[in-house]
Amino acid sequence: MARDYYGTLGVRPDASADEIKRAYRKLARELHPDVNPDEAAQQRFREVTACYEVLSDPQKRKIVDMGGDPLSNGGGGGGRDPFGGFGLGDIMDAFFGAAAGGGGGRGPRSRVQPGSDALLRIELTLEECNTGVSRDITVDTAILCETCRGTGCAAGTSPTTCDTCHGRGEVQSVQRSFLGQVVTARACPVCRGFGEVIPEPCAQCVGEGRVRSRRTITAKIPPGVADGMRVRLSGQGEVGPGGGPAGDLYVEVQELPHHTFERAGADLHCTLRVPMTTAALGATLKLETLDGQVELEVSPGTQAGTERVIAGRGLPRLRSTGRVDGRGDLHVHIEVEVPTKLDARQVELLRELAGLRGEEEGTLAGTNGRGGGLFSRLRSRHPR
Repeated sequence: MARDYYGTLGVRPDASADEIKRAYRKLARELHPDVNPDEAAQQRFREVTACYEVLSDPQKRKIVDMGGDPLSNGGGGGGRDPFGGFGLGDIMDAFFGAAAGGGGGRGPRSRVQPGSDALLRIELTLEECNTGVSRDITVDTAILCETCRGTGCAAGTSPTTCDTCHGRGEVQSVQRSFLGQVVTARACPVCRGFGEVIPEPCAQCVGEGRVRSRRTITAKIPPGVADGMRVRLSGQGEVGPGGGPAGDLYVEVQELPHHTFERAGADLHCTLRVPMTTAALGATLKLETLDGQVELEVSPGTQAGTERVIAGRGLPRLRSTGRVDGRGDLHVHIEVEVPTKLDARQVELLRELAGLRGEEEGTLAGTNGRGGGLFSRLRSRHPR
C-alpha cells in the first residue's frame, strides 16, 4: 500500500510548497529527538522528514500525484518512475557527486553558524547630521544563551554521536534502476546533518544556543551623514545558531526635512528675502546658520535671483573611511520683495523716484545677457 505523503504531513494534495514547509516545521518542532526522546516520536519524525523530502522535490511530488511511491523499491503504482523512484538530480548525485546535484559526500556540518546582520532605521535632524550624535537605540536580536553558553546542552551534559548516521551527518540509500544500482546520500533526518544529537537540550534555549532578547546599545553617528547612509556596528547583529559569531547591526539614517535649509551633498541652500529698498540701498544682514550667526553683505543694487556663497558654512564632508574632510558651502539665494500695499505718501514718493530715474515705463530686454535685444537676435536668426 502506497504511503500517504500528504496525510503524514497533514496537508491537502493541492497544498502549496510554503504550506508543506510550514506543516513540516511544525511537526519537526514537536517530534525532533532533541525535544522528544520517545522512540515512537523518533520513528514518526523519520516518516515526516522522508515525506517532506519527497513532496519538496517537484519531480518526486509528481510521481506521488500520479499514484506512485518514490520511496518504494519499484517506484510504485501505475505512475511508475523510469528512474526507479529517484529524480534526475539523485542520479546525477550518484554519478558525479555533490557538485552536480547537491548530494552527499559533505560530511557532518557544524552546529556553530555565523549570525545574520540586522538593520535599524533612525531619524535625524539636519542639525544632528551636522554635528554627529550618540543615540541610545533598542534592538531585539538573538544573543548568546547565558545558561549553556551556546552549547545547547543542559548543565552537565554534552552532545552524543547520532546512532542513525554514526556521526557522518548523512545517510545513504541504494536503489536499483535501469542504470544499475544508484547510491544517494542525504542529510541525516535525525541529527539534521550535524552528526550528533543533544540528548538533554538546554531549558533556556531549547538546544539553539541562543535566545532572543531586547537590549539597548549606543550608536555613534559621525558628523556629515546623509539620508540613506548606513553606519555599521560590528558584532551587534544576530548571534548565530550554536552560539556562532554575531553579525553586524546597520543603522540607516533617515534625514528629516529642514524648515530653512535644503541639502545638496555637503552644500546647503537657503532663500533670503530682502525688501526692495534694502536691495537698492544695500545693507549688512545677520544670517543664522547651523553653526551660528554670520554677516552677509547685500550690495547696493542687488537683483532678484542673486546667489551669494558663504564658504565653509555647509555640512562636513564625510569620506568613505568615516573621516571628515573639510566642509561644504552655504548658498544664499536672494529674493527681492516688492511691496503690494502702499499708502498715499509711499505712492507719491515712489512716483517721484521713478520720475527722477526716468523709470515710468518698462524696457523689453533679452533673456540670455548677450546684448542686442530679443527682436534684434530674432532678426539675425531669420534674415530676409
